[in-house]
Amino acid sequence: MARPLRIQHEGAFYHVTSRGNERKRIFFSKADYDRFKTYLEEAREKYAYRLHCYVLMPNHYHLLIETPGGNLSKVMHYINGSYTNYINRRKGRTGHLFQGRYKAILVDKDNYLLELSRYVHLNPVRAGIVERPEAYPYSSYKSFIQKEGEEIVYRDLILAMLASDPALARSKYRAFIESAISEELESPLKDVYGGAILGGENFIRKTLGRLKDETLSKEEVSSRRELQKSMGAEEILKIVSHHLGISIEDLAVQKDDKRDLTIYLLKKYTGLTNRRIGDLFGGLSYSAVAKVYARFPEKAEKDSALGKLLAVFSLAISNVKG
Repeated sequence: MARPLRIQHEGAFYHVTSRGNERKRIFFSKADYDRFKTYLEEAREKYAYRLHCYVLMPNHYHLLIETPGGNLSKVMHYINGSYTNYINRRKGRTGHLFQGRYKAILVDKDNYLLELSRYVHLNPVRAGIVERPEAYPYSSYKSFIQKEGEEIVYRDLILAMLASDPALARSKYRAFIESAISEELESPLKDVYGGAILGGENFIRKTLGRLKDETLSKEEVSSRRELQKSMGAEEILKIVSHHLGISIEDLAVQKDDKRDLTIYLLKKYTGLTNRRIGDLFGGLSYSAVAKVYARFPEKAEKDSALGKLLAVFSLAISNVKG
């Protein structure tokens, strides 16, 4: 299996998670939670990263991290390594505490940071541990709604997205969180591209362009290939639009085989999620996109004209991708 791709550069933002081995607990007492936070602080002093928010769950954690120095691997090696050594010493055990390496998703802060912070802070509520996020003691949520926040948390950037006045921003953030407590919100992580990037089309393109010149370990090369072999939705839409003689705008509102063909091609040849593809076609649901993708090959097999179109577009896309 290819090693997970680590996209590192100065000023990058990440959603970082790590789970206990076999999904077992990683925190066993209040002292453990406190010690982990100590390592967060020590890593901050040592590597000058910014922790924008966090939640520590019994068997996993979520961190929103910014790395002005482009040094995520060093930050996470220190945090996970130090905490594993601490638990092993305390419990007289050896071996791994976490299930593999941490998972880090590069984040487009302008489009996703605020929503991700809500996802992180509502984790204990969704898990049924507490009814309200402020009742959970091991998250940064209270730093966002109280005047004084934890020293390890850099809350200013997220709060400034809601208001320039600090008090008003805290009030608006509380309302933002509470508006979702009783709702079934989709996880913003459903939009992750290639398992590594969460962002808009331009952000993804810029990141893929940056990767072309980045030196990676041998284990990461295949992961880069998988990411780079996907082409953007815009190219596919242009190809289909040109061959069918229909504008991209009109294509997006079709409710026929042309629409289903385009959805199938987008799903097959890009890293777009079902949700994002559905948005391109007037807000189709996640499940509707999945059904179109699953059923289209059989439809194309039964309809020779549709089958020929699929072959033409598949060849055109393959030629563009080289």
